[in-house]
Amino acid sequence: MEISRRNLIRNAIAAGGLAAAATTLPGVLRSPASAAPDAPATLGRTFVPGPAGAGGYRPVIAAAGEPHRARTGLGVLSDAGRATRRQGLISFVQLSDVHIVDAQSPLRLEWTDRLDDPSPLPATGLFTSSYRPHEMLTGQVADSMVRAINRIGSGPVTGKPFALAIQTGDNSDNSQLNEVRWNISVLNGGQVRFDSGNLGTWEGVADSSSATYDPAYWHPHGNPAGKPVDRPRSEYGLPVVPGLLDAARRPFAAEGLAVPWYSVFGNHDGLAQGNFPASTLQLNLIALGALKIISPPLGLDPGQLLQDLTTNPGALLTNLLGGVSNAAVRVVTPDLNRRLLTRKQIVEQHFLLGGAPFGHGFTTANRQQGTAYYSFDQGRFRFVVLDTVNPNGYADGSLDKTQFAWLTALLAQSADKVVMVFSHHTSDTMGNPLVATGGSLETRVTGAKVLDALLAAPSVVAWINGHTHRNKVTPRPRPDGGGLWEITTASHIDWPQQARIIEIADNRDGTLSLFTTMVDHAGPASAGAGTANTEQLAGLAREIAANDWHDHEGGLGTLDDRNVELLVANPLA
Repeated sequence: MEISRRNLIRNAIAAGGLAAAATTLPGVLRSPASAAPDAPATLGRTFVPGPAGAGGYRPVIAAAGEPHRARTGLGVLSDAGRATRRQGLISFVQLSDVHIVDAQSPLRLEWTDRLDDPSPLPATGLFTSSYRPHEMLTGQVADSMVRAINRIGSGPVTGKPFALAIQTGDNSDNSQLNEVRWNISVLNGGQVRFDSGNLGTWEGVADSSSATYDPAYWHPHGNPAGKPVDRPRSEYGLPVVPGLLDAARRPFAAEGLAVPWYSVFGNHDGLAQGNFPASTLQLNLIALGALKIISPPLGLDPGQLLQDLTTNPGALLTNLLGGVSNAAVRVVTPDLNRRLLTRKQIVEQHFLLGGAPFGHGFTTANRQQGTAYYSFDQGRFRFVVLDTVNPNGYADGSLDKTQFAWLTALLAQSADKVVMVFSHHTSDTMGNPLVATGGSLETRVTGAKVLDALLAAPSVVAWINGHTHRNKVTPRPRPDGGGLWEITTASHIDWPQQARIIEIADNRDGTLSLFTTMVDHAGPASAGAGTANTEQLAGLAREIAANDWHDHEGGLGTLDDRNVELLVANPLA
């Protein structure tokens, strides 16, 4: 099983038709925004890595926009005249894998990341992305995405104002109270501060303290006297950014989404480091403690480390912190706000912090029972939200049988609705049937069976998810024709740091068009703008993400995974 951050420890243009009619075959579907370089979202302009400079470092530059491409992979066709007669029905925004990080937490596992550096050791593929050099800026990226969504305001094809936004899991990175509250607060709006422990100074791997300086990490303030330049600067050309850590910790006024927003549960929300049951006492004590591992023991065996993390992570970390090995450890300021939350406690936070709608989709039953699956209606549309996190551990997901029975019963009652299903995991990453030892022996329901259930319900037109940090749109055909689209959206934390607009239009010929349009956050193209506000800091975060030495460029996907028109049968026709 690959171990990574997600698997470790695994804007508004007027409505009015299209400039040119689409054909019934896959290809480019031109829209007015395609010719407007300053148009919102990525139709008029997007961002790409520029030419490599010193050390291979690539600035982020503006590039031409991407018009919608029509896809007919389900075998559903519509005539070319649909562009002139279609009626917009709904538009909304999907945000996924925001990964709000407390980058100073003692429970962070940054020290495992070097085991997958391209040099001098051969990469194992086991620990990639347990550390990102820009992870202190996740809050600013989230706020800048909110600002971009608010500026766009409506679907670029239909002109329909956004009805809502939905966050498809891994909203926090480590199921800590402060991360959960920061995420909710940035979406609700108001004063926020992404800082923990000692509010007077940075206490993490990125500072330039001589006593704990480790050149494996990016130190944006530079290296201390007598210490070597860190590898991210010397080998990959990352810049010196004076004052960055103080800027990252600076309080700011989050704008807050202008539309109601809904929450989906992800494995990083429900499991420590996305892999371990958050109720583990040892892990909670470490999160609340005063010691943080900076560097791993010399001669660490990756295979043994993986085995130890898999079998008893709490014992491993406790031993490392206790001086059993020669791991480098620093003292940090304890913070009770770093405590790990259960699923029920995370649901409760969505009620306690307010915002619209009350509870952000979670129901009274969720609040009382500690569950995280629910449904709600918007006119003729039914939104079905699944909790695909396996609480017994590991990054891959599945459903318990009670939730699966609820899902199948709900689908049977939804013949008069157009149904969209939302989850954190994709169908292909729901392969974890693990049940708790000593408890019920019933197996959990994996992705293939869930997909079969959705395909058996003609009302389901889309399954929308995240988890993989990659843009991907996959046709899922039904044996008797038609089918649904599985729409997977990239993360906020890895390149390209995008969200997705989804619009549905009735073509008035028995078909629907699902338009998806990628959204770049409001950060500027280059870090040269400075660190004065959240947008500038978010621009820097995107540029550093584009230069992460662990390859994340695959997250962008292909043109057929981003701005697309997806044809599907109208279940209500």
